[in-house]
Parts: sequence; structure tokens; C-alpha cells
Amino acid sequence: MLICKKERKKMAAKSPVLHCTSCAWEFGSNFSPIKGLNFQLKSRRTKAGNGVCLVVSATGKNSGISNESGVVNWSRFYLNFTGFPFPLGPFLNRQTIRTEAVKDTIWLFEQEQALGFSSVSTNIRMTVIKLKSGELWVHAPIAPTKECIQLVKELGCPVKYIVLPTFAYEHKIFVGPFSRKFPKAQVWVAPRQWSWPLNLPLEFFGIFRAKTLKDADMSTPWADDIEQKVLSSPEVGIGPYVEVAFYHKKSRTLLVTDAVIFVPTTPPDCISKESLLASAKNGLAVKLLSKGKEVPEEAVIDNKINRQKGWERMVLQILFLGPSNLLEPNASFAQMSQKLIVSPIVKTLVFSKVPEKVRDWIDNIVRDWKFKRIIPAHFAAPINTSSSDLLAAFGFLDDLLGERYVTRPSLSLFFTSLLGKAASYFPPDDMRTLSSLDHFLVSVGAVKKTVSGRKR
Repeated sequence: MLICKKERKKMAAKSPVLHCTSCAWEFGSNFSPIKGLNFQLKSRRTKAGNGVCLVVSATGKNSGISNESGVVNWSRFYLNFTGFPFPLGPFLNRQTIRTEAVKDTIWLFEQEQALGFSSVSTNIRMTVIKLKSGELWVHAPIAPTKECIQLVKELGCPVKYIVLPTFAYEHKIFVGPFSRKFPKAQVWVAPRQWSWPLNLPLEFFGIFRAKTLKDADMSTPWADDIEQKVLSSPEVGIGPYVEVAFYHKKSRTLLVTDAVIFVPTTPPDCISKESLLASAKNGLAVKLLSKGKEVPEEAVIDNKINRQKGWERMVLQILFLGPSNLLEPNASFAQMSQKLIVSPIVKTLVFSKVPEKVRDWIDNIVRDWKFKRIIPAHFAAPINTSSSDLLAAFGFLDDLLGERYVTRPSLSLFFTSLLGKAASYFPPDDMRTLSSLDHFLVSVGAVKKTVSGRKR
């Protein structure tokens, strides 16, 4: 059916319009990859240049964004087919859950994030802090669904600053779309931004005129409220590892992105029951990672036990890539949950390569900031903890660096060494796949070998 240009404009105005989440340039044709949804890509000129918007219309329950009664929940709709070579789901529907971490001061916004078409999901977190000025400071934006933006606006304060604290793709792709919802806000990004497998400029992600975060910069407009320390290490391998830690002085809160995690016993509320039950099924991954035991073929009913099993399997795959036993995940999960740790992947592939840089960063955080809680971008938060717990999580650095690099008081070192052995211990069987991957990446030069301790 042909529709005149004037009518198409009217239809587009009534339809949900989404900018491409990864770049300002996209395909130029009509397509309908999902049953029940009609897509039309349209180009238009903006102040930043030519852009593309996607007009989406739903024709029935098969759209995948309807609730149980068949009513389309457009407030949670967000089209996301980015993340090459590992697409990041959910592709259409993202629930946002807001919680208050510090009364009238800090709020946490969480959404589910899945690895492509797999059954593996975790939560991704945006943190919003109200400054003394009454303006909002946004850390690591998430998908700006209508529901998410409404929850931000309900705080009753203007968004003044939007901060990208890392180079990581999963956080970067939402900065551009989120900032367009608050065009008066300033965007600040971590230094040394890069992308894999192609090193793309920030403009590709829709991020324009961003300012760069600097280490211990007291000239930032939020310096009276929040301090920052940058970990920037170009020596890791295929690209640098960059993460900026922040300290909110009034609430004594430390904000990190991926440096540490605290795996909760039960799954976060934002992870859907469908994802949990899909993970509980005895599929190919379970058959491959079952320690040779017979894997029963049985239907998965919706109950608390199966949801918990799905969560435990998700966690072990996220932390180890190929854990030793997905059929019976309880034992390994118990060793990894309910304590502050460095993710095995980050520890093995990143932090162990540049231990001196990481040790300096952590020691400076502990020395200068008297925090009483930590808010990471994944898993549980806020975590009521102390500097000794943070040092313990990084206890593995002491073994890599040796005695010549000791800069902390001997009593503190004694206790953190003891705690660190427990916090840094990961089941050897579960680490086997990750260790093999590390050896392979080192052999082909994709990442560096572990650096030995340096002389002081």
C-alpha cells in the first residue's frame, strides 16, 4: 500500500521512534525480522548531521512486548540489536527497577542484560546521585526506555551530568540515546575510549562534545560532592583497560563499574522468570559441562527451585565462561556468592596483567576515601563494606608483585593477606576454561603476560 509523504509523517509522529543505539548511520530499507512488528528506517537531518530513526509498529501479541493480558507495554520497549560480535539482549523489552540506596540522595536503576541469544543474563545498573545543588549526576546510563526516563523524572530534579565511567561497550551504547533525553546535560567520559573488534570513535555511538574525566581532577563542576580516580592501563593487550572510581563524600559511597562484584544468593528482580527458567533447562551447555554425568531430559516447571537453579547457572557462566559443572552448580555457586570479589574474568585477563597499576589505584582509593558502601554496575548493590574488604578482594596482587611492592602498614597487610586468600580463591576446576583461554590469548599476543613486581 502506498502512503503519501504527508500521511507517513503523521503515522511516524504517532509511532514509537527510536534512534539507533550504536551509531548515527544505519540501513536504508524497510524490514520486518520479528513476527508482529513492522519496521521502517527513515533518515533525517539533525544539528549533528544526518541521522536515522526507526519507526516501529506492533500488530499483535507476537511482538514479544505484550504482557499476559495481551496489552503492549510500550514504556518498556527498547530496540537493541547491537553488540557485534556478541549482541546484547533483551532485544525488545527492558524492565527498569528503581530503588533508593541512600535516602533522598542516591538511587539505583536496574535492567536485565543478556548475552545475545543465550540464556545467560545479569543485571546492569545506573546510579543517580543528587548533588548539593539539587541537580542529578548520572553514572553509567542504561537503556532510556519511557519507563526508565519517567522514573528519573519522578525524582523531581534536573539531570545535569551524564558520566560514562569505562570503555566497556555494554555501558557505552546507552550514553548517546540517554543523553538525547536530557539535551541540556553535560556528558563526561572515561579517557582512552576504544571498541572491539573495530576501534570506533565516540561519535559512532551518538556521543558528541563529551568532556574527558581526569584522575583526581578537582576542577570538575561536581568536585565539592564527588571525587574521582582513574585506572588507565594501555599495556593489557588488544586495547587499554579504563575504569574511573568515584567517591560521594556526603554518603561515603564508592562507585565502581567492573572492579569488584558481590554475587547475591537470589537473582535480581529485573531478571525475568523466562530467562531464569531457560537457564534451568538441561540444554547443550549443561550436557557439555556436566562432569560426564548423565543429564536427564525433563520439563522445567516454574517454581522457586528452578528459578534458583537458573540463576546459579547464569552466574557461573558469567564468571567462568565454562564452569566445571552446570548440572549441579550449587557447590561452586556457594563459593562465589555472598562476598566481595574481583570477577575471575577481570582478574585473569586484565588485573593480573598490570598488577602494579591496579595496586596503586586500590591503595590510593583506600588511603584517601573512607567509604562505608560500594555500588558496582552489576550484581548486588549497595554493598555495606569497608576498605579491608576491598583490599582482601585484591589480595591476589600481593602474590604477583612480591614483598618489594608492599606500601601498606604491616598490620593491615597481615589481615588483608589472610582475608585475601579466601576472597581470591576460585575453584580450580571452574577456572580451567578461563585459564586455557588466557594461555591462548597470551600465545597469540592478544593480551600480555603477567607483569612481575617492580622495584620501588
